[in-house]
Amino acid sequence: MNAAMTSNKRNPLIQLVPVMLCFFAMGFVDLVGTATNFVKNDLNLSVSEASIFPSLVFFWFLIFSVPTGILMNRIGRKNTVLVSLIITAVSLVIPIFGDSYAVMLISFSLLGIGNAVMQTSLNPLVTNLISGDKLASALTFGQFVKAIASFLAPIIATWGATTLLPTFGLSWRVLFLIYAVVSVLAVTALGATPIEEEQPDKASGVKECVKLLGRPFIMLCFIGIMCHVGIDVGTNTYAPMIIMERLNFTLEDAAFATGLYFIFRTIGAFTGAFILRVVSARIFFAISVVMMLASMIILFSAHSLTAIYVGIALVGYGNSNVFSIIFSQALLSSPSEKNEVSGLMIMGLFGGTIFPLCMGFAADAFGQPGAIAVMTAGVIYLLFYTIKIKKTA
Repeated sequence: MNAAMTSNKRNPLIQLVPVMLCFFAMGFVDLVGTATNFVKNDLNLSVSEASIFPSLVFFWFLIFSVPTGILMNRIGRKNTVLVSLIITAVSLVIPIFGDSYAVMLISFSLLGIGNAVMQTSLNPLVTNLISGDKLASALTFGQFVKAIASFLAPIIATWGATTLLPTFGLSWRVLFLIYAVVSVLAVTALGATPIEEEQPDKASGVKECVKLLGRPFIMLCFIGIMCHVGIDVGTNTYAPMIIMERLNFTLEDAAFATGLYFIFRTIGAFTGAFILRVVSARIFFAISVVMMLASMIILFSAHSLTAIYVGIALVGYGNSNVFSIIFSQALLSSPSEKNEVSGLMIMGLFGGTIFPLCMGFAADAFGQPGAIAVMTAGVIYLLFYTIKIKKTA
């Protein structure tokens, strides 16, 4: 009996199942793009006004990421993930009772806080199960699972808005109810799974964490994460708007653009988990960034639905493995400070606040090409980052 329990306790495959369910819950943050478009439609908001929602979600990454890294040193990575799942579940329950501007602000704020805590703690939790040169592949598989939740969000929301089946009067907001139930399941599964964690060498503070940004490579990774998430949030929010502006589609007809982005991000994360086992991180990263650059060129000039879809597909696949490669590079560069580095890298997701705001103002001033120009700046930085990737990671 005890031998069996010990075997289960140390079997990484058994432990990975609830951890991957947590990655699925991590993907709930990507519903912000779909929800923003529906709220914009429901409340008749301008593009810049609607951009407040995704920006608000990712604002909390700036505030909570580094403190979460410190919290992990106190209560452990697993317990920190459990806290994040509970916050996420609460954030998803709130919109069930209404979709007023104030209600959605509160919901998106809690969703951002929960996701900031989750992303900071869940990624280093994986290092307790997988290490070394397999880490990037494992994190990429986690991103694949996360992408499934992201991909399903616009499908569920559109289904809720158009279906004749019962949705409890929630319309597109049935998405929040379904994901709230999954969050509770994730809490239960992870809570019942024993995971051994190494003890931190020392207690750290905010000053010690932020000081790590003084290391040039850590700073490069930090900015790279900002660009990645800015492109990610920007695409899943603005892809439908590009189609609506150029082809005069309704939101319901254009919403598939977000789904298409996540389809190819899901495919990219799944294939990337295997490609990274046989191809160096630098080469695969370079190919991914070139795909995104081609996408930006297409989205600037395309005026047919097929061409726009090709551009969205390219950025979806290209951006799917950027986070896991940068994150693993950062962790492997400072193996004795994983919690602190994780906090800093997730703080970089604050780019999800900066990019949508800039894109919103650019779109109001110049149309969707202005928003695309902002994303293109992020792609160009990632092209520069490619030459800094370490061959041994």
